[in-house]
Amino acid sequence: MEIIISSNTSKPIYEQISSQMKAMIMSSELKTGDMIPSMRSLAKTLHVSVITVQKAYEDLTRDGFIETTVGRGSFVAAQNKDFVQEEQQRLIEQHLMSAVEIAHTYGIEQSTLNELVTMFYNYE
Repeated sequence: MEIIISSNTSKPIYEQISSQMKAMIMSSELKTGDMIPSMRSLAKTLHVSVITVQKAYEDLTRDGFIETTVGRGSFVAAQNKDFVQEEQQRLIEQHLMSAVEIAHTYGIEQSTLNELVTMFYNYE
């Protein structure tokens, strides 16, 4: 499991960790039941505070991505298909919103943007 921390973003480190782990789970790189590194181990690997990793794990637990069992560790939780679909749609919406903002900034018409989306969607 490779997590990359960037200092060139306003996104807090714990959010970088949790969002990358969510992406790995949603893409099935990490599967239900897979053990994830302990907080201490991940903190040491990433050269960040254990408290930072703890916050990321708390977010992942709250959102239903991981389960932690005292004495056993943390594991990828069984995913609710509707939840995963909702999370994937939310990610797509974020990217589309960025595209729309760029289109507005540069005066690109909605019809042109629609054509681009259709073209990329049908691209194989």
